[in-house]
Parts: sequence; structure tokens; C-alpha cells
Amino acid sequence: VQLQASGGGFAQAGGSLRLSCAMSGRTFSRYAMAWFRQAQGKEREFVAAVMFRGGSTVYADSVKGRYTISRDNAKNTGYLQMNSLRPEDTAVYYCALGPSVIQSSLASQTAYTYWGQGTLVTVSS
Repeated sequence: VQLQASGGGFAQAGGSLRLSCAMSGRTFSRYAMAWFRQAQGKEREFVAAVMFRGGSTVYADSVKGRYTISRDNAKNTGYLQMNSLRPEDTAVYYCALGPSVIQSSLASQTAYTYWGQGTLVTVSS
């Protein structure tokens, strides 16, 4: 399985970015997908997750109402639309896939088997 995250870059506070996570090597629709992020000097934290067919989503409180996670199983690709960006959103963002994730574990890093390489998002004030 290979995950390729893309779409990171620079944005001003209040701006938007859209991250993508493309999967190859497996059937994308069989995996729950999540985004995590790690700011410099901090531990990696949960951002958002979506179940296998996109029916259920979970968000961290810090991004709720600003970020939207989605997936296109036909394209083997997941997305994270980030609006109203803040300087504290600056981090390396990682996508992750898990084959046996249950609803209650969507926010847990240990629930995910495959990880992308990360894409850097920098938000200036």
C-alpha cells in the first residue's frame, strides 16, 4: 500500500487549502481514512476521520466547523478541505488508512495501519 499526501503549502490566516491523499495497492473503500497533524515540538494529534464509505465522520474540536473530510472511493483518494485557517493549524499533516477501524476508534492513531509521508501546511498571521 502506498499513500501519497499532497496539497500542503502556505496560506494566510483566514485562507483555505485542500489536502489530498491518494492510495494505491489496495481497495480504498475497504479502509477508514483519517488525517493527523504534528506541529513542531508537539505530539501528533488527530484532526479528522471518515468511515469506509463516507457515512460517518469525526473531527477534533479544534477544527470542527472549519475542516471537512471527504473521500472519493472511485478515485482512491481522500481529501481534507481546510477553511478559516489559523496560525495554530501550522503542522505536518499525515493521512492514514485502517482496515478494521470501528466508530469508537476513529480518532486513535493505533487504529491505522498505513501512513502517508506527510505534507507541510504553514499558516501565517
